[in-house]
Amino acid sequence: MRIVVVGAGVIGLLSAVQIVADGHRVVLVDQADIPFAGSTSSDWHRVIRALHLDDPVATADAVLAHHQWLRLQRLLSTRIYEPVGALHVLPADDLARAQQVLSGAGSGAHLFGPLSLASTYTQIRFPDGATAVLEDLAGVLLADRVLAACRGWLRQSPRAELVPHRAVVAVDADNPAVRLADGEVLSADAVLLTAGAWSRGLLPAPLADELVLCRQSMVFCGVPAQDAAVWSATPPISTFGTSNGGWLVPPIAGTPLKLSAASACRVVTEVGDISTPAYWRDHLVEEFAPLVRGLGADWLTGGRDAYYLMRRSTGGPMVAVLGERVVSYAACGGSSFKFAPLIARSLVRQVSGAAAGAEPVLSPTVP
Repeated sequence: MRIVVVGAGVIGLLSAVQIVADGHRVVLVDQADIPFAGSTSSDWHRVIRALHLDDPVATADAVLAHHQWLRLQRLLSTRIYEPVGALHVLPADDLARAQQVLSGAGSGAHLFGPLSLASTYTQIRFPDGATAVLEDLAGVLLADRVLAACRGWLRQSPRAELVPHRAVVAVDADNPAVRLADGEVLSADAVLLTAGAWSRGLLPAPLADELVLCRQSMVFCGVPAQDAAVWSATPPISTFGTSNGGWLVPPIAGTPLKLSAASACRVVTEVGDISTPAYWRDHLVEEFAPLVRGLGADWLTGGRDAYYLMRRSTGGPMVAVLGERVVSYAACGGSSFKFAPLIARSLVRQVSGAAAGAEPVLSPTVP
């Protein structure tokens, strides 16, 4: 089969790798570079964390994704994943349940009471009385390395064609094909749309109207040299137990400390600049100053805004079947990145008509 993939973010690139691995031919098209530095997938790092406290199936899928990323690391021959665990601040009453859910998914977990939590991660000021669970099968994905490694692997395959700087403006769902901005038509046996934040322009109006565009601000920090060793041993923290929904990714493998929060996410009408406005940089410093010891504006080394779509009715991604061999996946932020190997496998199976087999598939409960 010849499959056209539109959009070279993490879902598009991993889908292209899967297509080639399955013995098909792929044409990967993007409006900009491959990978595109302005895409939602492009970043220093992303987090894999398995725990979904009220959803054992999603937790098991996330553990499966952890193992799939390790397999991809071997395939791509590039260090793309640092499995350093992930820390979740939870009410004490939820710790035993969290441990049980993780254990049921095949992941170990370590519980922290208030004293052990404060003494282990001395650079963080956790809320008084905070307790936490540290899961084993989790860690930090080096996002830009993932994208670059996929591109390099595809370039070596005679079954892959990379087409950068060619915007797709229309899709033929009846006779699988896409039309480029210059009028050229790329025909195929199947089409997979993974255009991220730009998906709405390629979907029928009823589907496009179901998608909401969000903008998330993040800041990057350089930690003091004397604290570098402490920070390098810190796992990502998915929640601090505070009302702002803050999360932290540690400086690891040469990356900076990354800080963001749910309070720095807002609904917007169109994709714009990826630089972080001063207001949102200041907001994040103000939100994290009580949590990260010594944090001030002098720590900031940069910022980045990411855009992503979410389905209005569910708050998650949207898979849309446009034709017998035309499928769209409108991604949803970091959760899609961590599940990307499972999502890519599921999408490729769908457009190629492959049988389910024993390979991992994306659970419908995955956000």
